[in-house]
Amino acid sequence: MTSAQQNDRAGSGLPQVPSIPLTEDRIGLPPGDQSIGALVKDATTHLSTLVRAEIELAKIEISRDVKRAVRGSIFFILALVVLMFSLYFPFIALAEGLAEIGLQRWAGFLITWAVMLLVVGLLGFLGYRKVRGIKGPKKTIQSAQETLAALKRDSDESPS
Repeated sequence: MTSAQQNDRAGSGLPQVPSIPLTEDRIGLPPGDQSIGALVKDATTHLSTLVRAEIELAKIEISRDVKRAVRGSIFFILALVVLMFSLYFPFIALAEGLAEIGLQRWAGFLITWAVMLLVVGLLGFLGYRKVRGIKGPKKTIQSAQETLAALKRDSDESPS
């Protein structure tokens, strides 16, 4: 990257990512005169730079996606709030409908309230049954305990 490209990129608000040079580092040396060690060092340096650049790119993409998800979830939350407020009206309509078929108005509202309590109780019971089934990461805990026991056993067996 030229310095003009780096300045343009720095001004765009994006973090500067290390890059692999596209020109020969050892301009004065012919390719056959480089030692194996120097070639391995160059390859390792370039691979390390490439991995760091890929990790930085992944961070940028993930943070962008998380920001989009948060913005999108705000609309879902607002829709849920409006839905919760709108649920009030069907219950009023049910109570008024019961009053229209001949029940006292207070009785229609009382029956509607009782139906709501039954639904709440049923949903609460179903939620309790689902939550009660959570047992935690048993295999992970067991594996960690086995690893800890093996490490303790190895440290006890090693001569001091």
